[in-house]
Amino acid sequence: MDFFDFNLPSYGWSTVLGSAISGVFLGSIYALVALGLTLIYGVLHIINFAHGALLMLAMYAVYFLWQAFGIDPYLAMLIVVPGGFVFGYLLQRGVIGKASHGRDEIILLVTLGISIIIENAALFFFSATERSVRVPYDLDGFDLGVTFVVYPELAALGGSLLITFLLWLFMIKTDTGKAIRAVAKERQGARLVGINVDHIFAVCFGIGVACVAAAASLLVPTYAVHPQIGYLFVLIAFTVVVLGGMGSFVGALVGGFLIGIFEQLGRLYLGESLGVITISFIFILVLLFRPSGLFGKPAG
Repeated sequence: MDFFDFNLPSYGWSTVLGSAISGVFLGSIYALVALGLTLIYGVLHIINFAHGALLMLAMYAVYFLWQAFGIDPYLAMLIVVPGGFVFGYLLQRGVIGKASHGRDEIILLVTLGISIIIENAALFFFSATERSVRVPYDLDGFDLGVTFVVYPELAALGGSLLITFLLWLFMIKTDTGKAIRAVAKERQGARLVGINVDHIFAVCFGIGVACVAAAASLLVPTYAVHPQIGYLFVLIAFTVVVLGGMGSFVGALVGGFLIGIFEQLGRLYLGESLGVITISFIFILVLLFRPSGLFGKPAG
């Protein structure tokens, strides 16, 4: 038999549709993780390499709140989201901003260093053991006919849509949101009209961390927590941001859905181990044919 002679399995429309629907729910999580990443890039114009480590840290926070106090992961969002914002604000204002001295290339190295420190600290204190949260509704749901939808998947979809809408509303309607948009467009001009640019940078970083904290609350009922979990999600989040367009909220949401759908269809036709290569394939195609992404603005 020729080495390249293989046939893809054939499935009915209901199986394909079921996989696509599952991909939408999976993509909603990707979109939420990418939302904070694209906000930080859109304003600070840097890629936050610590994003995955901060997601992992937030997932551990949700896990320990459940283990120590019995707080439901979704209710824990009321604690970890404000806590994530404060932590992100202080991290940017007290460490990243001061250590980088305003140079973007140094910021990249600083966030990479923070990521390494957080991941190794988690490995030291928590070990590599996977920790799971068992909630009474994790396997409950309803049958759509082509697929079975569990309540955590619905919560992830609803949460990502709601948070994206609230963040868009915040950026459009509030004075802080308008200041963020001004800094993103022209930071020197914003500084000249009296906007505290350093404060806005820290606010954006805090919102980005708050987004991954919200994603952590939605992830924990479904995914086990371990020190490498953030690394797995942030690689996909980078692809989502590139696909949707750097700095675009709508792009992050649509890109997340598309990546989730393609990943699930890839797993259906190529198998569990090979299905994830569809994400890398899409990433390369976007870079080749539309580097600015679906909703991004071409440079220049």
